[in-house]
Amino acid sequence: MEPFDNHQNLIQTVLTLPEENVRHGLGGPFAALVVKNGAIIGQGCNRVTDQHDPTAHAEMEAIRAACRQLGSHQLHGCVIYSSCEPCPMCLGAIYWARPDKLFYLNSQADAARIGFDDQFIYQELALPVAQRQLTTEHLDHPRRLVAFELWQASSDREDY
Repeated sequence: MEPFDNHQNLIQTVLTLPEENVRHGLGGPFAALVVKNGAIIGQGCNRVTDQHDPTAHAEMEAIRAACRQLGSHQLHGCVIYSSCEPCPMCLGAIYWARPDKLFYLNSQADAARIGFDDQFIYQELALPVAQRQLTTEHLDHPRRLVAFELWQASSDREDY
């Protein structure tokens, strides 16, 4: 784990970044850092409105930057610092990236109080597909499994 003073500095950084993001009108009040061996290897701020991209959350931006830096799709040996408890999308990405630890500051409830309420997504995911608000239909097609079969038979695939 990082030295205590570096941990405190990383907390200060992940608190300062979203303040600047809001002051400069670049997006929502969220930031994230990916840290390896005490050094920041990826950072991101919420850029949803600035980039017109609903996936441009702070954690997603930080994970993308860190993975590019490492040349890997995995964050083994890394720690993520987030200014807020990650939303379902970001939490999914964090699990897929497989860091060693996640620290966060504000909670889901704190975010909901200022209009960032993800509770409806958690509720929707718990429902059977047919009962969700988003009309979703499973399509059957004779070629639907071809890519899966090619992947499974590939000798040079990289499992993740």
